Amino acid sequence: MSNEKVRAMIYGGFCISFIILLTYVFSIQTVFIHITFGFLPLAMYGAWFGPWRAGVIGALANFLGTAVLGLGAFFPGFMLSDFLTGWIYGFFFHNKQPVGWKEAWLPFLLVMVIVHLGMNTLWLMLFYDKAASAIFVSRLVKNIVCYPLEISLFLMVYRPAAAWHLQKS
Repeated sequence: MSNEKVRAMIYGGFCISFIILLTYVFSIQTVFIHITFGFLPLAMYGAWFGPWRAGVIGALANFLGTAVLGLGAFFPGFMLSDFLTGWIYGFFFHNKQPVGWKEAWLPFLLVMVIVHLGMNTLWLMLFYDKAASAIFVSRLVKNIVCYPLEISLFLMVYRPAAAWHLQKS
């Protein structure tokens, strides 16, 4: 096994544990709105190891988080959403230097529109048997408020971590 594969597995384990902690333990959660910082380790992993590995890490973190912590029933749609989120971050951030607002706005917008407002709203409608109009407006407001905050947090964490990562490689 090459050093790159070993490093990806070790970082993946750490990222999964951080994603689970930041998504399921240290989060603000209601039935239809979930404010979390689990996107940070997933976006970082995507930037370092690419879209496919980040997608797998996102899906594994979702599965393990629901299996280990049991804070809700497992639903495969959310696992697909987390795979796509990791894939989008990896596709847009992997091997891109430097990353600033100009490079970060599009992937975060895609995750917000396609995954959070699109797919996850659909999964919630199917899972809770609620009309989209009942949950979409509150989710839209939450995503509009969190969008610039998530980009800012990502850039605050990414810049020093990228410099450290470049020194280690």
